[in-house]
This record gives sequence, structure tokens and C-alpha cells, in this order.
Amino acid sequence: MITKKNLLKWYDDKYCLDRVKQDGPLLQHVKNQTDEICLAAVKRNGYTLRYVKNQTEKICLAAINQDGYALQYVSHQTEDLCLTAVKQNGYALQYVMTQTEKICLAALKQDGLSLRHVKNQTEKICLAAVKQTGYALQYVKNQTEEICLVAIKQNWEAIHYVKTQTKEIYLEILSQDPRSIQYIDIQKYPELYEKYTFMAK
Repeated sequence: MITKKNLLKWYDDKYCLDRVKQDGPLLQHVKNQTDEICLAAVKRNGYTLRYVKNQTEKICLAAINQDGYALQYVSHQTEDLCLTAVKQNGYALQYVMTQTEKICLAALKQDGLSLRHVKNQTEKICLAAVKQTGYALQYVKNQTEEICLVAIKQNWEAIHYVKTQTKEIYLEILSQDPRSIQYIDIQKYPELYEKYTFMAK
């Protein structure tokens, strides 16, 4: 039961500070939000930023340091805030309003699969993604042989996402694991099949 006494507690700074340190989202009940209370709340739970009435860069930075996804609640994004967010969680890139190559590369360094959220893919960006994880190849819109080779060098199972498979690509995966012979086009490259079949046994 909500009593007048309980409601009055949310006007008490010390009480509020103690509560948000335990449970950040309780900030939504705080009647007098101070920077100290807001900082304590977002440090506990970055998503609490959505309840902050007067955002400062310091509060926003603390929130995204705790959880990069909190970027979605930042009222005024700066490049520094975006960089901090994607370095904490590459997938926070989906919430970046103005993507730059620097921000995208930082996101991909943290998680190559965040390539799926890059609005303007370049070869440099795609290479950075597949170097971090070969599986990022599935999100590359314009595949080149170089990008594909880098991807399967990182993880030969990325062969599943190669749209145009060449002899060089097959040689690369075979050099990593002869058992990958099962993915070779026998009719197209019978010589490779004959050469590596015995090695796969």
C-alpha cells in the first residue's frame, strides 16, 4: 500500500541515493533528481538513462560505459559518446545517428558481426569485420575475393557465406582443414578433390 509517508521518502536525497545504488531504474520515482543520484543510478544500470530528466555528458558517459546499448537514450549524441558505446558493445552501432568510418571501425573491432548495422559499407570496413570474425561475411553486401579469403583465413567455415567460390578460396580452406573437401565442387575442380581426398581420411 502506497502511503503519504512512502511518497515523501522520494523527496529525500539520501534515501533516493541509497535506493538507486541498489536498483538503478528506481530513479523514475525520484522527485528531485541531482547529478549525484543520476550518476549512481546509471552506473548501476545504464538503461536507467531513459529516466534522467536533465542529461549531462558525464551522466551519459557513465551510462554507456555500463552498457553500450544505453546510447539509444542519449538525447544529444557526440562522436566521443558513440565511440565509447560501440567500444563497450559493437552492436550499439545500430543506435548511432551519424555513423562515421571511425565509429564503424571501432564497433567492428569489438564485434565484427555489427557489420549488419553499418549503413555505408566500404571494402576497408568489410575487411575489418571479417578479420574480427569470418562469420561477418554473411553481412557483406559486395563480396570480393580478397574479403572472402580474409574471412575464411579467420574461420574456414565462413565458406558457407561465400557467394562466388573460386579455386583460391577452396585451396585456402583445404590448407586449413582437409576435411573441408566435402564443400568442394567436384565437377568444377576434380583435381582438388583427387589431391585432398586421401588427406581428409
